Amino acid sequence: MVKHITSNIHMSSIIDKGAVIGPKVYIGPFCFIGSHVEIGEGTILTSNVVVTGRTRIGKYNKIYQFSSIGEANQDLKYYEEPMHVNIGDNNRIREGVTIHRGTIQGSKVTIIGNNNLLMVNTHVAHDCIINDNCIFSNNTVLGGHVTVGNFTIIGGMTAIHQKCTIGAHVMIGGCSGVVKDIPPYVVAYGNRATALGINIRGLKRRNFSKKSLHIIKSAYHLLYHSGETLEKIKPRIEILAKEHIEIQPFCDFFTKSSRGLIR
Repeated sequence: MVKHITSNIHMSSIIDKGAVIGPKVYIGPFCFIGSHVEIGEGTILTSNVVVTGRTRIGKYNKIYQFSSIGEANQDLKYYEEPMHVNIGDNNRIREGVTIHRGTIQGSKVTIIGNNNLLMVNTHVAHDCIINDNCIFSNNTVLGGHVTVGNFTIIGGMTAIHQKCTIGAHVMIGGCSGVVKDIPPYVVAYGNRATALGINIRGLKRRNFSKKSLHIIKSAYHLLYHSGETLEKIKPRIEILAKEHIEIQPFCDFFTKSSRGLIR
């Protein structure tokens, strides 16, 4: 039996038995909701949205027409195992976005955090982890197992290679091809993407102080202008992080990075 409380569901939409629809949810015309789907309070599906698989969507999201969430992924090793998609609260998922379920070889779940904007035709592949307050411009493509930190902005037509790690507060210019990891706070652009400096404008918007920006620039210069190897630079950045909390994201990033840094 479909469970829903005081929700507005258009008569043309199909809600499978077993789906759990929270209060004040709006499901517009010609949507399909699978039997293992949970949709939280106040979420809006405008029309022609497909949500399937073991997908959990939180509160007060807005999902626009022709988006597909929780569908089988495109990994050829996938054989319909019961994998998951988890989406947090207050996200805006625009027209034509695709978010695929995880794989048994990966984390088994694709995760979207809170307060993100995924613009038209964004693709989030299996096992990706997107944290909070990110903006993905039109036609952004994430390969499998990509991790994206908080407050990251990705320009349109950008492709990110599978298993890349993108740090927090990163800005990636449009039409970039990202094949290596990008440290936190960095502006990157190009095919293949290279580092252009610190994301000063974004950090100022988030109320980073002049002192913090100076310290972050110091870490950036160590990474990109010292001429030393990453293995020699890491201990120096760790020392900086003990004195300045702003630098800790670099250390956290190094532990997650697996593809090598853009340099």
